[in-house]
Amino acid sequence: MMRYPAFAIRTAVAMLCAALTACNGPNASAPQAITETSLPSTPSISPSPAEIAANELGLVPVLMYHQLSSDPAGEYDQTPEEFRVELDRLYREGYRPVTMTQYLSGVIDLPAGTHAVLLTFDDSTTSQLRFTDDGAVAPDCAVGILQEFATGHPGFAPVATFYVNNQPFAGDARALPWLVAHGSEIGAHTADHRNLASLGAEAVQREMVQNLRAITAAVPGITVRTMALPLGVFPTDHALAAKGTWDGTSYVFDAVLLVGANPAPAPYGPIDPGAVPRIRSGRAEVPFDSAYWLDRLAADPDHRYTSDGDPQRISFPRHLAGDLNPRWAGRANPY
Repeated sequence: MMRYPAFAIRTAVAMLCAALTACNGPNASAPQAITETSLPSTPSISPSPAEIAANELGLVPVLMYHQLSSDPAGEYDQTPEEFRVELDRLYREGYRPVTMTQYLSGVIDLPAGTHAVLLTFDDSTTSQLRFTDDGAVAPDCAVGILQEFATGHPGFAPVATFYVNNQPFAGDARALPWLVAHGSEIGAHTADHRNLASLGAEAVQREMVQNLRAITAAVPGITVRTMALPLGVFPTDHALAAKGTWDGTSYVFDAVLLVGANPAPAPYGPIDPGAVPRIRSGRAEVPFDSAYWLDRLAADPDHRYTSDGDPQRISFPRHLAGDLNPRWAGRANPY
């Protein structure tokens, strides 16, 4: 005999009660076959974390994009159509975008049963964002495609985190303010995209500070919380990627992003903010790319981050309790 999940049975009972009330009128007696104890304690019908296999200690894909081009020059790039196809796959498989700040802060407010994903863009090229002569976002750049996709796919927020160099988006002064005003986030990617391992300590810190000064000049009052390593390479002194001082200006980043080749841990779990991994999205020949990992997570869904629908709690299977960072213990909801 077919077994139905508990939340489906509760929903059917509630619908039956509503129908009977409507038919019998507001003064009719409640049917005796349905007792108070057989009804849900509240009128709100929502699945429990166990019923949807919520796992807010699961893996989170942090996807890394570079250029969009009709004729991609390298393995890090892809065509606009490939980008659209990947967005469609993410949506169909229940992924919903959040920003790096939301991820790091643990403020992930997603519908029950959906999965967190981060879209990150490096190098601030015009293939990612540019404007038409009348000031609109060009429809064939990454931001334009993302906006168009979100319009036709409810619940898919067109937000991303952009790791920019100096003179971002060909120096268009409209770009950074536009991104921030529309919910996206700006991160640091150094002033000149240098290989940080080839620089001395002072030069590394100069790269960081000059980059921050350019960003804050474009968007006064902005707080730049994260940085992405150019070429995925740390400076000789790894600590300088996250903290330093040059010319009287200090910088402190909450997280440093790698080029990486695997999903990131959940923000409530064993995350190392000094080395957050990302997954490259590019040509098919890239090893361990986004298609590879999305296939892996689809085949083993218990390992991916799945929201319980309540941003005030952190739900996960009880056997994963050891993965929870103690700072989040007050919100823990094991089942």
